[in-house]
Amino acid sequence: MSAAANEASAPAGSRSLGFWMCTALVVGNIIGVSIFQMPSSLAPYGLNAITGWLVNVIGCVFLALSFARLSRAFPGDDGPYAYTARAFGETAAFLIMWSYWAAVWVSNAAIAIGIVSYSTVFFPALATNVGLPALTALGLLWVFVAICLCGVRAACGVQMLTTILKLVPQLAIILLGAWLLMAHPAAYTAHIPRNPPSWGDVSAVSTLALFSMTGIECAMIPASRVRDPARTIPRATLAGTLITGVIYIAISVVPIFLIPQQELAAANAPYADLFARLLGGNYAKVVAAFILVSGLGVLNGWTLMAGEVGQSLGRHGGFAALSRENRHGAPAVALLITGIITTAMLLTNYANSIAKVFTLLIVVASAATLPMYFGCALALLVLRWRGEPAISTRPLARTIALAGAAIIYCVWVCFGIGSEPLWYTLLLAGAGVPFYLWSLRRRRRATLTSELAL
Repeated sequence: MSAAANEASAPAGSRSLGFWMCTALVVGNIIGVSIFQMPSSLAPYGLNAITGWLVNVIGCVFLALSFARLSRAFPGDDGPYAYTARAFGETAAFLIMWSYWAAVWVSNAAIAIGIVSYSTVFFPALATNVGLPALTALGLLWVFVAICLCGVRAACGVQMLTTILKLVPQLAIILLGAWLLMAHPAAYTAHIPRNPPSWGDVSAVSTLALFSMTGIECAMIPASRVRDPARTIPRATLAGTLITGVIYIAISVVPIFLIPQQELAAANAPYADLFARLLGGNYAKVVAAFILVSGLGVLNGWTLMAGEVGQSLGRHGGFAALSRENRHGAPAVALLITGIITTAMLLTNYANSIAKVFTLLIVVASAATLPMYFGCALALLVLRWRGEPAISTRPLARTIALAGAAIIYCVWVCFGIGSEPLWYTLLLAGAGVPFYLWSLRRRRRATLTSELAL
């Protein structure tokens, strides 16, 4: 199926998502519980974590600009699948988006684990009982599958509310850090990590931190449901990326300097521990409550994305069942399959501690997302080089610089992937090959039957 045919076959649907809902989807899906758990994962890298964050945010801005250019040039396209199909053909597009769908499964498992991690502030038994955290995470997962089955408007309504609420703890962390810097500046020099500068550590940090920035593409995924996509998607993508990038750098510095490195690395709820350490336990519970709301919001948003990506694969890849919608217009089969696979991932990985499971899953999710990021940036370069009319309105040198910077960033992040996450990623991505071959065989058989009937 050609890219032009993809545009024609995209579901008409009601274009119910405007700028604010798309921006809330980007911000809400980027800012989740992972950023509040991230200080523990990054603590072993010391001050290299700050350098890694700066590299990460700059790289994600270049990716967001690449996405914005593609969505402005091809507003009728069905998101990343159609962009990559234009540049590389259907096979590459299917495998790229299958890998991305697998990343969403892993992300949902990691997010559910992160929510449970902060729930230990209120329910200490979750930190010691092995079975209870897994059951709690599963319950949360299926609650949001049920919400998304009620339709995109219901899911985005939840997203708008939780996006507003999740900014409260971010602001509180920034204000606490600024107050302490002015009132007790010596606190920032008492626990400075002693790690020497290391580009290897910066690369590893970039891979871990990418998970917390994953979501910059979320305005593109439901492109067929967006009003005026040529304007809305680029604006929402850039606005959401810049807002979260500034917030992330601001709040990441605070715990690195104020909590001893070993304590930070072992913390289940590092920001709650920060407030308990400086202001007392009650403040910690208030912050933890808002962080839980943030986590619930991002789990809602990524569950919605799981359905949209699965439906896109169904439309383009020949899996009619995946594209089937229920009476609320929700991709029911895609959502249910995502819930089942994520359930299996949770149950098979919950034997280790919360922190270890979370760290492994976020690296796998980042690695599985990279083919889509790399594919879209490279597609922008290839389409401009070919002289695609819709994308040739800007100078070639500017496009090469923009897409090239995004590609270099993706390659850089790859260096931080360890062997275990890499094998998990290859296994998940490779699982799409037999499904694609099966769908290709079905389509060829259907074409042959149709020709014989004529």
